[in-house]
Amino acid sequence: MPEHAAPLLRPPRHRVDPRARRWWTVQALLTVSGPMLLTALTLGVLSLLFFPGALPWLGPLLLVALVVPGLGYLTVMPRWRYSVHAWELGGRAVYAAGGWFWQKRRIAPLSRVQTVDTVRGPIQRRYGLATVTVTTASTAGDIKIAGLSDADAEELSRRISEAAQDVPGDAA
Repeated sequence: MPEHAAPLLRPPRHRVDPRARRWWTVQALLTVSGPMLLTALTLGVLSLLFFPGALPWLGPLLLVALVVPGLGYLTVMPRWRYSVHAWELGGRAVYAAGGWFWQKRRIAPLSRVQTVDTVRGPIQRRYGLATVTVTTASTAGDIKIAGLSDADAEELSRRISEAAQDVPGDAA
């Protein structure tokens, strides 16, 4: 190991709510997997009704191109995403890890926090979840901590707001 190797960034300590897996599964069903499976079913039925000779080659093609990827996304993405999503609020910064295929870790100094928002979409409300968005004075964008329970989201929003007020801003 090199003498001046950069220290590894440890994962944030707090996991998102386990119900987030169900929320991400429903999202996958509505946005990616559901349309893929519905397309495969529709093409299979239409082929059966109007072009039965196409089934020997169309069936395996639909299976490989739509059904297997759709079911794979539906089962793998929520679990993988849950294993990656985490957050932590320190005395001087907020730290979040997210994504699933493209994973992202962001640390924002509390002195740079401008706003803290809590968002609850219709599916999130169904599962009692929320997303906390921390807007900073950075061109890199917001920090989003998705999949928190309603109570955790409210508490985290309050704590970030209080901590940001207690930290002196950068002298410009």
